[in-house]
Order: sequence, then C-alpha cells, then structure tokens
Amino acid sequence: QVRVVESGGGLVQPGGSLRLSCAASGSISSIYAMGWYRQAPGKQRELVATVTSGGSTHYTDSVKGRFTISRENAKNTVYLQMNSLKPEDTAVYYCRADMRTNNYWGQGTQVTVSS
Repeated sequence: QVRVVESGGGLVQPGGSLRLSCAASGSISSIYAMGWYRQAPGKQRELVATVTSGGSTHYTDSVKGRFTISRENAKNTVYLQMNSLKPEDTAVYYCRADMRTNNYWGQGTQVTVSS
C-alpha cells in the first residue's frame, strides 16, 4: 500500500501565499514524478504543476510565475509554493505520485482565496 498525504491548505487573502506539502509513504520502490492537481466545484480536475525525479518542472499557464514546485526525492516529498494567490485558485488541491506501474492520489487539501 502506498499512501499520499497532502497538508498546508487553508484560507488566505488575495495576494497572499501558501505552501502545500505532500509526502508519499509505504511500499515505494521509485517515484519518477510527482505533481499537483486541483479541482473546483463543477470543473474538471486539472494539472497544476509536476516535477520529475530528474528535476524537470512543468506548470499550467495560469500559475506560471506564481507557483513553484519542488521536491525532496530521498523523502518522497513534494511542495507547492503558491504566491500572489487569486480567488480563481480556490480549489481542492490533490497530490499524485507517479510510479512505473501505478499512480497514487492523495485525499486533497482545500485552498480558499478570499478577502
């Protein structure tokens, strides 16, 4: 069993910052990529940012320049630093750990951007 657990969500004012954390644990051999996804009510779950074990990062256009994804491979941990937050960023944020044979999702953490 592989567990993926997110933390760090909460309520923040527009223009503020939050840092999300995600840790994978359990029967892990090798994680080649980890990523953050988000889903707002009535909308599809969308990719936010990914990072590979080699350090390559990718971001969806709407968060480029504001969000930064980083990793600690030895600890199977990934972070999402979110700056200049907008109300449109409000969503449940999900972490996913990608392995060769399977992908594992966390339960999600709520991020609400409101004044």
